[in-house]
Amino acid sequence: MAGYDQPIIIKKVKKVAAGHHGGAWKIAYADFVTAMMAFFLLLWLISMTTPEQKEGLADYFAPSNVSLSTSGAGGIMGGTALDIDGAKMAGSAVDGMRDVAMTPESQSHGTPSTDTLGQDGEKGDLAALDGTASAELKAATDLAFHSAAASIRQAWQELPDITSIQDNLLLEITEEGLNIQIADQSGRPMFPEGSKYPTEEARQAIAALGPILQKLSNQIAISGHTAAGGTYSNPRYGSWELSSDRANVVRALLGEFGLADDRIKAVSGRSTSDPFFPNDPYQAANERIKITVLDEPPPVPADLNF
Repeated sequence: MAGYDQPIIIKKVKKVAAGHHGGAWKIAYADFVTAMMAFFLLLWLISMTTPEQKEGLADYFAPSNVSLSTSGAGGIMGGTALDIDGAKMAGSAVDGMRDVAMTPESQSHGTPSTDTLGQDGEKGDLAALDGTASAELKAATDLAFHSAAASIRQAWQELPDITSIQDNLLLEITEEGLNIQIADQSGRPMFPEGSKYPTEEARQAIAALGPILQKLSNQIAISGHTAAGGTYSNPRYGSWELSSDRANVVRALLGEFGLADDRIKAVSGRSTSDPFFPNDPYQAANERIKITVLDEPPPVPADLNF
């Protein structure tokens, strides 16, 4: 019965909750957010600065021996400013150079190289301005010609009676200007043989040009052309007279439908001297009327001449 004398041992396990880990992670997260804010702020500042300001900042943090210039005291900024046109350090190297170049003494006693550079710079600037103005004027003229050509095509398309002569109506933009040609086709003349008056279809096509040409500021030249091989019953009336009369009739017809007389620069008869097909002067298309919107500046009014 000795077993009953053995002591009974009872083990009690006490469960304790996990300890608190503390707030160290919050500090790390705050540091991370602060660093990101500083990083994005730096990116924003870099994107807002000009190249001159960036160069000035680089010179500020670079050793003085690599600076673009040095001040009299050999300062770390080397006499340069953050921006030539912005907030600048007093007595910067750029200001000093500018003052020397503009003083009366330097103008009166300037070296030949300084004067030459100034004159060449002014000439270069003037040449650049002239080139830019010429290019802008040329672009504006080309745009006006293309717009006028589109308006003419639309006006012709809106005339059902001239559908059969669409192939006789030619538009082309050249160095001379906007060429509008009303040419004969085989079996379909624009002027009856030997007559200075156009057919009804050609008359409508010419009349549609008057309001459109009046809107342009360019001068107009009209020339009449004939094909070789024509016969004339009157020995005193030949291709020169006929081509001149046709051009003058076209001028009058344009004036009747809106083109002012002062817009006409020249009316001429060219006879067979300027064929549309030089290799075939007998071709029907050589018989034509040519209306040219000249690519040249408008004349200066007489009251503005000096």
